[in-house]
Formats: sequence, C-alpha cells, structure tokens
Amino acid sequence: MDPKRRAGEEAVKWVEDGMLVGLGTGSTAYWAIMDIGRRVKEGLKITAVPTSIRSEELAISLGIRLVTLDSIQPDGIDLTIDGADEADGDLNLIKGGGGALLREKIIAAHSKRLVIVADASKAVETLGRFPLPVEIVPFGSKLTMGRLEALGGHPALRLNENGEPYVTDNGNYIADCRFGVIDDAAALETTLNLVPGVVENGLFVGMAERIVICDENGAVSVRERGGQG
Repeated sequence: MDPKRRAGEEAVKWVEDGMLVGLGTGSTAYWAIMDIGRRVKEGLKITAVPTSIRSEELAISLGIRLVTLDSIQPDGIDLTIDGADEADGDLNLIKGGGGALLREKIIAAHSKRLVIVADASKAVETLGRFPLPVEIVPFGSKLTMGRLEALGGHPALRLNENGEPYVTDNGNYIADCRFGVIDDAAALETTLNLVPGVVENGLFVGMAERIVICDENGAVSVRERGGQG
C-alpha cells in the first residue's frame, strides 16, 4: 500500500462519532479524507471544516457534512488531520507546499489535537531542507520579497503552470524561502510574521500532538511530542 495512504488511514482511527474534524490539504491528507468518507458512508457521524477549497470539494463529493469556521466556538475543533512537508524530532513542522498554509494554521490553532500524517521522507532531524513557504499580500510584494531576502531567505515567488504568480485561496502570493538549516524555528516564525506584507508563514511550532509515519515497507510508527511513541 502507498505509504501516504497507509499513514492517512491510520490517523483516521482517532476519529470518533460526534467529533468536529479539521480536514487537511495535500497528498497524504487526501487519503485521510477518503477514509473518513468511507466511514461516514458506514455510519460515522461527524462534522468537518476543510483547510482548502480542494479539501472542501473532496469532502462534499464523499458526503462529509461541513460547517463554516464562523459557526464554531474558539478551540472547538476536536481533531485535525493534516500533512506536512517536514517534521523534526520535536514535531515542529514546515507546511504550505500545497499552498494552504494560512487556513491550515488557523484551523490547527483552534484544534484540541493536531495529528500529522506523512511518509518517512518527511521526517528530518532539523527543518530547512524543504523551502519555507511564506504567504504575502500582492500589494508591495516585491518590497516584501526584498525584506525576506535581507533576512537570508533567498525567496522565490511561487508560479502556477502558466508562469504567473500562484494565488492562494485567500488571494495572496507565496514566497518560497531557503533559509538553510533552521535551528530556532520559533524565533524565525516570529521574525517573519513581523515583516509588513507577510500574512503568515509555514512554520508550525509546538502545534502537532503526534505524527503518523509510514515507510516504504508499510511499517507505521507514531511519534508524540516530547519524544514518546
């Protein structure tokens, strides 16, 4: 079985009747949503909030009942299952390769539990091999990119298949930055969000409760924050 599918389906075991579930975005979260849809058809009763238009469309096609963020209470999401581009030993993450980092972070911040699903290639000792996505507003984007360059980020504006700036679900651009090894993810997260024109960045620090990893042989391991698992 595809490691991404195996990891996604393993995480769905924590979904229970009555939960409000956050639906992540990306190739591994896709399989979690697919399995949730299967369980809904078998009688699982949940509601869900998606982190992207793509996840919303998939959930609707599977008959998963969705609610809007404005209709829920702060910190009212029981469990969110999402993917990651990188996860270090402390479960700090780089996310945003799929372009949904802003919505993903909002939903993660209001989730009681954030479970990350990934194949083994996403587990790293230190973050920084994968470019760090930074969501920026189009207004003054070149100036904002200049600030990111000055911070050592070597930003590259993400482009779509037509060679035009990639536009997120919230109408923003993404600058993919290469800071190299990120020794202090919390400090960099704060620094980036203080730059005028930056909406949010793809560093998720101290947010994940656990990560479900599947290797190419189908072996699943679960790592919990604090080194347990």
